[in-house]
Amino acid sequence: MKRSILLWLLLACCSTTFAQENTPSATKPVSYVNPFIGTGGHGHVFLGANVPFGFVQLGPTEPKRGWDWCSGYHYSDNELMGFSHTHLSGTGCGDLGDVTFLPVANLSQRSTIFSHTDEQARPGYYSVQLHDPDVRVELTATQRVGMHRYTFGATVQEPLLMLNQLTGIGWDQLTGSWMKQESPTRLSGFRRSHGWANDQHLYFVAEFSQPVSIKQQLGDSILFLAPTNTEQPLIMKVAFSSVSTENALMNMQAELPGWNFGETVRQAEAAWNQEMERINIETTDEDIKRIFYTAFYHTMTAPSVYCDVNGDYRGSDNKVYRAPQNEPFTTNYTTLSLWDTYRALHPLMTLIHPDKQADIAKTFIRIFNEQGKLPIWHLMGNETNCMVGSPAIPVLADLVLKGFVEDREQAFQAMKQSALLDERSLGLIKEYGFIPYDKEPSNETVAKSLEYALAFSGIAKVAQQLGHKDDYRYFHERSQLYRRLFDPQARFMRALGTDGKFREPFEPIRVIHRADDYTEGNAWQYTFLVPHDPHGLVSLFGNEAKFVEKLDSLFIVEGELGDEASPDISGLIGQYAHGNEPSHHIIYMYNYIGQPWKAAQRLREVMHTMYFDDPNGLSGNEDVGQMSAWYMLSALGLYQVEPSGGKFVFGSPILDSATLSVGNGKKFTIKTINNSPQNIYIQSVSLNGKPYTRSYIHFADIAAGGELIFHMGDLPSKFGFAKKDRP
Repeated sequence: MKRSILLWLLLACCSTTFAQENTPSATKPVSYVNPFIGTGGHGHVFLGANVPFGFVQLGPTEPKRGWDWCSGYHYSDNELMGFSHTHLSGTGCGDLGDVTFLPVANLSQRSTIFSHTDEQARPGYYSVQLHDPDVRVELTATQRVGMHRYTFGATVQEPLLMLNQLTGIGWDQLTGSWMKQESPTRLSGFRRSHGWANDQHLYFVAEFSQPVSIKQQLGDSILFLAPTNTEQPLIMKVAFSSVSTENALMNMQAELPGWNFGETVRQAEAAWNQEMERINIETTDEDIKRIFYTAFYHTMTAPSVYCDVNGDYRGSDNKVYRAPQNEPFTTNYTTLSLWDTYRALHPLMTLIHPDKQADIAKTFIRIFNEQGKLPIWHLMGNETNCMVGSPAIPVLADLVLKGFVEDREQAFQAMKQSALLDERSLGLIKEYGFIPYDKEPSNETVAKSLEYALAFSGIAKVAQQLGHKDDYRYFHERSQLYRRLFDPQARFMRALGTDGKFREPFEPIRVIHRADDYTEGNAWQYTFLVPHDPHGLVSLFGNEAKFVEKLDSLFIVEGELGDEASPDISGLIGQYAHGNEPSHHIIYMYNYIGQPWKAAQRLREVMHTMYFDDPNGLSGNEDVGQMSAWYMLSALGLYQVEPSGGKFVFGSPILDSATLSVGNGKKFTIKTINNSPQNIYIQSVSLNGKPYTRSYIHFADIAAGGELIFHMGDLPSKFGFAKKDRP
């Protein structure tokens, strides 16, 4: 841990030339954030300047060198292509990197070398000292506007600034662009591209604090600009819209009319503090504090705003939608990594961002109306269809069941119709009741079937709430399809054929990425992917003892995944893979069979061995906030196993106390008495001053506000053992 602390101090203090305006508030949550966590290893996180849930994510962009550069930046690299305004954070696929600026020394330069000792980053601010040419680059942002400040060194005779529409992260293909200098201080443009987002439209307007002249233009994609005065910093504002340059200018005038760079940094920091103060924690472990608040920071990179200040946005059908004049403004969102985030990020948001949930639900409904189904993995107004199942359904069902959706019937119909389509293997479920491997050429049939089963469960719960009895029976039956895939002899979930026989040969550990029966996992991990019905899964093993034997074995069994396995299967403890999402709920299943002390052991192990205050501080892809949300909830001692309307199951809290602002002015405080690295087991619990024996708590009890107290000890207790106290 001492090494990571020294590294953080080096990263935070590497420059001695910053003005006082760039000093973070030492007593605020933002001061504990280390944005470099997850920029190394397989973390894939975004590094740069943004505000919570902002569309603009302005940061350094390196050349595309492979999978670990999905965000456009990897800590192992030291070459910059420039500073781009859009990025992804923690994904397993790459895209974006739009509208890239770079100070250059001559007209032939396309990149520059930098050193990490010359970087500084914190929420809302990024800077780096370049040496070829000698320019200090500083970046900050509002929701829809990026702000740059370039301070030229004394050796710079003729400053040049390159705008490059071709480069960026390098994962997409430019399909159309134009740039126009409207005045000596204003440039407008357009970039259209094909990548993970199949057809992205992005309009921009750039304004400069001093006149600039076009030194050279290469087609409609590369432009060299020359500022007139190197004695003063060049400040630039770049605003964006998916609709038009007029809307981009409107966004700039609304969000960033002035030129005070330092004040914009302070406002960005204040925005982060305001969001992070939704959870105030106490712990004597400074590493935990930094990891927790950095995780909090990472959970607010997305979903990101995808509409202009007047509500306009470009829809999934490529049509421009205008906000109705007689209705309240609602925010439209994008970057919906739902296969990852339905598990922990969205349940966390229902606790601490209740004010955003109605707009997230409305975004889902808009997308449904535009493309005929709920989002799968939505990016910049495009459906990528990435990953398996229908992951928006458990999220939307959860929001309905928790009371965040005003028009429940509309939401139900969107879920129902999305689930009754014939695409993405759904037609096979209608015909066979599961997805047979001999009828699905793209494989992954076990993963697809199990993901659909948990989605169907969410629809069934909503149907039951609304009184749709026939729909409830239909979707509840469909949610039980996992039973057909369970092999009682091998005690694994296995691919089943139309002949009623399991696929042979069967190898529960070795996997071939995208070419076998599971998605980024193997039979060990997917056998437990029944979060909507843990007790039903236990029953398939015959009794609890046999289930416990299997669950214990998950963390012990060793074996080679094989050379063709997905790199996402990381962070292994036996065959438990914390670096990828299908494993994230599994430890908490111990509560369902009355052995929460076993969960405590594994949870502490994961929290202390898979998360660090270090660039390599994540065991797998951040996945747009999911990895961090898991840590936050687990540090609090809570986790929602059942995706839709589920209970928050107790674990092993590592914080001394935490106060959550849960909406409507209410606060929910969690206190941990006798907490220590040795005292990992819950001995007893009280809720609002009264003894509490259950090993879980309902969402409504948290949302009502109050106080939950965990009493901890160094030996397992019988807390949560009795069947009446289990989730």
